[in-house]
Amino acid sequence: MVNQQTKEKYADLALRTGVNLQENQALMINAPIEGADFTRIVARKAYEMGAKDVHINWADDELTRLKYENAPDEVIGSFPEWKVKLHDAYAEDGAAVLSIKATNPDLLKGIDSARVAMANKAAGEAMKNFRQYTMNDRITWSIISIPTGDWAQKVFPEKSREDAVDSLWDAIVNIVRVDKDDPIAAWEAHNKTLETAREILNRKKYKKLHFKAPGTDLELELPDGHLWKGGSAVSEQGTQFNPNMPTEEVFSMPHKYGVNGTVSSTKPLNYGGNLIDNFTLTFENGKVVDFQAEQGGETLKHLLDTDEGARRLGEVALVPNESPVSQSGLIFYNTLFDENASCHIALGKAYPTNLEGGSDMDANTLDKHGVNDSLVHVDFMIGSENLDIDGILEDGSTEAVFRNGTWALNVKG
Repeated sequence: MVNQQTKEKYADLALRTGVNLQENQALMINAPIEGADFTRIVARKAYEMGAKDVHINWADDELTRLKYENAPDEVIGSFPEWKVKLHDAYAEDGAAVLSIKATNPDLLKGIDSARVAMANKAAGEAMKNFRQYTMNDRITWSIISIPTGDWAQKVFPEKSREDAVDSLWDAIVNIVRVDKDDPIAAWEAHNKTLETAREILNRKKYKKLHFKAPGTDLELELPDGHLWKGGSAVSEQGTQFNPNMPTEEVFSMPHKYGVNGTVSSTKPLNYGGNLIDNFTLTFENGKVVDFQAEQGGETLKHLLDTDEGARRLGEVALVPNESPVSQSGLIFYNTLFDENASCHIALGKAYPTNLEGGSDMDANTLDKHGVNDSLVHVDFMIGSENLDIDGILEDGSTEAVFRNGTWALNVKG
């Protein structure tokens, strides 16, 4: 069982290394009601660090499902204006945003996927301005997870609810390095490793990446001026922070019109409380033109139909198979963890920060550079110990980037 001291260390890590909370800064926390005890620890520590305000947006899986089961379509298909104003106000004030993701992977199983898609689209449209603050690093933000009962039992179905929660706590603590004597120092060293990898890739300036694995043969063009990011980021105010904890990736953006071939998923995707599994996408000139799924096909279709940009890619991320998440041997059914077990790509919106000067470009200029835009950004996993990746240089020559699921480049210096 994870003790109080460990939870205190985790909260401290989330505030100091995650959002890097500053004195007299506000903090907004998105948290599950089941995690109220841990959230209170975070709030207390935030005030001790000098936060001027801590606001909690509580979420409750049971209430969420009740709403989908009973509310009329006009409610499901709308998003409250007061929520938009609340988020915009905190963002405009320069608040840090910490999200604690712990949703039951089967939360909306059996709910009409059209209603879920309707709600997701309404939220995406309403929160577009707020998303600009996070995806352009105008504020500091971070995503972490804590165990909840339903999620833990999905990961450890053979265990009792209490034992499953304890086991998931143990896994999370290990993966996010909270079990180290000094987690903050451990994260500083880890960020240095990811910085080395992204610097090597930025020097390479690959024109294309070619992914090959069972069920995957995908060629992915990278825009001129693309940038590889990974590990820590820096906000517009110059504050260093870690958007994802855990993170094992270095990532960039594909050219929205330059993706061709077929790619197969290697882990289940939890999207909006429904699982999509064993699916394949076929791309032509950047767009999904065909797809298949053994599970969650209707959910995948609604995702792809969200808008025009949902059928194109906004991210490509490289993660070696020896990452702590992968080595745990667990499937988390939680994208924050599963995407850090394996190379992945994302349907939907690209991060403008992955392009030189992208944060200062308007939508038309970004589009001309091949930067995808969408209401969604959904990562899914394509990596395994069988994945090979070749980098194609400007002169047409090819070199190994990944072999058998791990780096072929010397990224460790």
